[in-house]
Amino acid sequence: MLGAVSLSAELEPVAAAAGGYAAAGENLAAILATEAHPGARVYLCAYETAAGARSWLALDADANPVEDRATVRDAVSIAALCEIAAETAGGGDLEQLRTHLVELRVREQPPGIEEAEEAALAVERAVGSPPRLASPTYLDDVGAATRRLEQALGDDASPFVAALKGATAVVEALQSEVERNYKRSIV
Repeated sequence: MLGAVSLSAELEPVAAAAGGYAAAGENLAAILATEAHPGARVYLCAYETAAGARSWLALDADANPVEDRATVRDAVSIAALCEIAAETAGGGDLEQLRTHLVELRVREQPPGIEEAEEAALAVERAVGSPPRLASPTYLDDVGAATRRLEQALGDDASPFVAALKGATAVVEALQSEVERNYKRSIV
Protein backbone atom coordinates (compact mmCIF):
# COMPACT_ATOMS: atom_id res chain seq x y z
CA MET A 1 0.00 0.00 0.00
CA LEU A 2 2.95 2.38 0.55
CA GLY A 3 4.55 2.23 -2.92
CA ALA A 4 4.13 4.72 -5.74
CA VAL A 5 0.36 4.82 -5.28
CA SER A 6 -1.07 8.31 -4.79
CA LEU A 7 -2.28 9.16 -1.32
CA SER A 8 -5.85 9.51 -2.61
CA ALA A 9 -5.75 6.00 -4.08
CA GLU A 10 -4.11 4.69 -0.91
CA LEU A 11 -6.96 6.10 1.18
CA GLU A 12 -9.70 4.28 -0.77
CA PRO A 13 -9.18 0.82 0.80
CA VAL A 14 -8.53 2.43 4.18
CA ALA A 15 -11.87 4.25 3.92
CA ALA A 16 -13.60 0.99 3.01
CA ALA A 17 -12.06 -0.75 6.03
CA ALA A 18 -12.70 2.23 8.33
CA GLY A 19 -16.37 2.32 7.31
CA GLY A 20 -16.76 -1.16 8.76
CA TYR A 21 -15.94 0.21 12.22
CA ALA A 22 -18.69 2.84 12.20
CA ALA A 23 -21.32 2.25 14.86
CA ALA A 24 -25.02 2.57 14.11
CA GLY A 25 -25.80 6.20 13.36
CA GLU A 26 -22.16 7.10 12.72
CA ASN A 27 -20.51 8.13 9.48
CA LEU A 28 -16.83 8.18 8.63
CA ALA A 29 -16.14 11.92 8.63
CA ALA A 30 -12.41 12.10 7.87
CA ILE A 31 -9.23 10.13 7.47
CA LEU A 32 -5.92 11.78 8.25
CA ALA A 33 -2.90 9.95 6.88
CA THR A 34 0.06 10.22 9.24
CA GLU A 35 3.60 9.00 9.42
CA ALA A 36 5.05 10.22 12.71
CA HIS A 37 7.97 7.84 12.23
CA PRO A 38 9.44 6.86 8.83
CA GLY A 39 7.65 3.85 7.37
CA ALA A 40 5.04 3.70 10.15
CA ARG A 41 1.85 4.81 8.38
CA VAL A 42 -1.18 5.35 10.62
CA TYR A 43 -4.58 6.52 9.43
CA LEU A 44 -6.48 8.54 12.01
CA CYS A 45 -10.20 8.06 11.33
CA ALA A 46 -12.88 10.38 12.69
CA TYR A 47 -16.51 9.27 12.94
CA GLU A 48 -19.49 11.54 13.59
CA THR A 49 -23.13 11.16 14.41
CA ALA A 50 -25.86 13.47 13.11
CA ALA A 51 -25.85 15.10 16.56
CA GLY A 52 -22.13 15.93 16.21
CA ALA A 53 -20.76 13.31 18.61
CA ARG A 54 -17.32 12.22 17.47
CA SER A 55 -15.35 9.02 17.94
CA TRP A 56 -11.94 7.96 16.67
CA LEU A 57 -10.00 4.96 15.47
CA ALA A 58 -6.44 4.69 14.17
CA LEU A 59 -5.70 2.07 11.53
CA ASP A 60 -2.24 0.80 10.65
CA ALA A 61 -0.81 0.36 7.15
CA ASP A 62 -2.78 -2.89 6.79
CA ALA A 63 -6.02 -1.16 7.94
CA ASN A 64 -6.02 -2.96 11.31
CA PRO A 65 -7.01 -1.05 14.46
CA VAL A 66 -4.11 0.38 16.46
CA GLU A 67 -4.32 -0.31 20.17
CA ASP A 68 -0.95 1.11 21.26
CA ARG A 69 -1.46 4.43 23.09
CA ALA A 70 1.95 5.85 22.10
CA THR A 71 1.31 5.13 18.41
CA VAL A 72 -2.12 6.79 18.56
CA ARG A 73 -0.74 9.81 20.44
CA ASP A 74 2.09 10.21 17.91
CA ALA A 75 -0.38 10.05 15.01
CA VAL A 76 -2.65 12.63 16.63
CA SER A 77 0.27 14.90 17.46
CA ILE A 78 1.77 14.98 13.96
CA ALA A 79 -1.68 15.33 12.38
CA ALA A 80 -2.51 18.32 14.59
CA LEU A 81 0.86 20.01 14.06
CA CYS A 82 0.67 19.59 10.29
CA GLU A 83 -2.88 20.99 10.21
CA ILE A 84 -1.76 24.01 12.24
CA ALA A 85 1.24 24.44 9.94
CA ALA A 86 -0.95 24.31 6.83
CA GLU A 87 -3.42 26.81 8.35
CA THR A 88 -0.81 29.33 9.53
CA ALA A 89 1.87 29.15 6.82
CA GLY A 90 2.28 32.49 5.11
CA GLY A 91 -0.26 34.12 7.39
CA GLY A 92 -2.98 31.60 6.67
CA ASP A 93 -4.34 32.87 3.35
CA LEU A 94 -1.68 32.23 0.73
CA GLU A 95 -3.90 33.14 -2.23
CA GLN A 96 -4.68 36.53 -0.71
CA LEU A 97 -1.01 37.08 0.14
CA ARG A 98 0.09 36.26 -3.41
CA THR A 99 -2.56 38.61 -4.83
CA HIS A 100 -1.38 41.38 -2.49
CA LEU A 101 2.26 40.84 -3.52
CA VAL A 102 1.35 41.09 -7.22
CA GLU A 103 -0.57 44.32 -6.57
CA LEU A 104 2.37 45.68 -4.60
CA ARG A 105 4.82 44.79 -7.40
CA VAL A 106 2.64 46.47 -10.02
CA ARG A 107 1.95 49.58 -7.91
CA GLU A 108 5.23 50.21 -6.12
CA GLN A 109 7.87 47.78 -7.42
CA PRO A 110 9.69 47.58 -4.08
CA PRO A 111 13.09 45.88 -4.00
CA GLY A 112 12.89 42.16 -3.24
CA ILE A 113 9.26 41.79 -4.31
CA GLU A 114 10.09 39.06 -6.82
CA GLU A 115 11.84 37.08 -4.08
CA ALA A 116 8.78 37.45 -1.84
CA GLU A 117 6.48 36.30 -4.66
CA GLU A 118 8.67 33.26 -5.33
CA ALA A 119 8.79 32.47 -1.61
CA ALA A 120 4.99 32.73 -1.33
CA LEU A 121 4.61 30.35 -4.27
CA ALA A 122 7.07 27.93 -2.59
CA VAL A 123 4.97 28.01 0.59
CA GLU A 124 1.82 27.30 -1.41
CA ARG A 125 3.53 24.32 -3.05
CA ALA A 126 4.87 23.03 0.29
CA VAL A 127 1.44 23.26 1.94
CA GLY A 128 -0.20 21.48 -0.99
CA SER A 129 -3.81 20.44 -1.02
CA PRO A 130 -5.61 17.63 0.77
CA PRO A 131 -5.16 14.83 1.19
CA ARG A 132 -1.75 15.33 2.77
CA LEU A 133 0.56 12.97 4.60
CA ALA A 134 1.16 14.44 8.05
CA SER A 135 4.83 13.77 8.78
CA PRO A 136 7.90 15.47 10.22
CA THR A 137 9.17 15.90 6.66
CA TYR A 138 5.97 17.76 5.67
CA LEU A 139 6.31 19.94 8.77
CA ASP A 140 9.97 20.68 7.95
CA ASP A 141 9.18 21.50 4.32
CA VAL A 142 6.37 23.88 5.22
CA GLY A 143 8.47 25.44 7.98
CA ALA A 144 11.49 26.01 5.72
CA ALA A 145 9.38 27.53 2.94
CA THR A 146 7.51 29.72 5.41
CA ARG A 147 10.74 30.94 7.03
CA ARG A 148 12.09 31.87 3.60
CA LEU A 149 8.89 33.85 2.97
CA GLU A 150 9.07 35.54 6.37
CA GLN A 151 12.66 36.58 5.67
CA ALA A 152 11.75 37.86 2.19
CA LEU A 153 9.02 39.96 3.81
CA GLY A 154 11.47 41.29 6.42
CA ASP A 155 10.07 39.44 9.44
CA ASP A 156 12.85 38.86 11.98
CA ALA A 157 10.54 36.99 14.33
CA SER A 158 8.65 34.01 12.96
CA PRO A 159 4.86 34.08 13.45
CA PHE A 160 4.83 30.52 12.07
CA VAL A 161 7.22 29.22 14.74
CA ALA A 162 5.26 31.09 17.40
CA ALA A 163 2.04 29.44 16.22
CA LEU A 164 3.60 25.97 16.38
CA LYS A 165 5.08 26.65 19.81
CA GLY A 166 1.65 27.77 20.98
CA ALA A 167 0.03 24.61 19.63
CA THR A 168 0.80 22.47 22.65
CA ALA A 169 -2.61 23.00 24.22
CA VAL A 170 -4.39 22.23 20.93
CA VAL A 171 -2.40 19.02 20.44
CA GLU A 172 -3.03 17.90 24.02
CA ALA A 173 -6.75 18.66 23.78
CA LEU A 174 -7.06 16.63 20.58
CA GLN A 175 -5.06 13.75 22.06
CA SER A 176 -7.37 13.78 25.08
CA GLU A 177 -10.49 13.81 22.88
CA VAL A 178 -9.21 10.93 20.76
CA GLU A 179 -8.30 8.82 23.79
CA ARG A 180 -11.62 9.57 25.50
CA ASN A 181 -13.64 8.67 22.41
CA TYR A 182 -11.51 5.87 20.99
CA LYS A 183 -13.40 2.91 19.54
CA ARG A 184 -11.02 0.39 21.11
CA SER A 185 -9.19 0.10 24.38
CA ILE A 186 -5.65 1.37 24.05
CA VAL A 187 -2.72 0.41 26.21
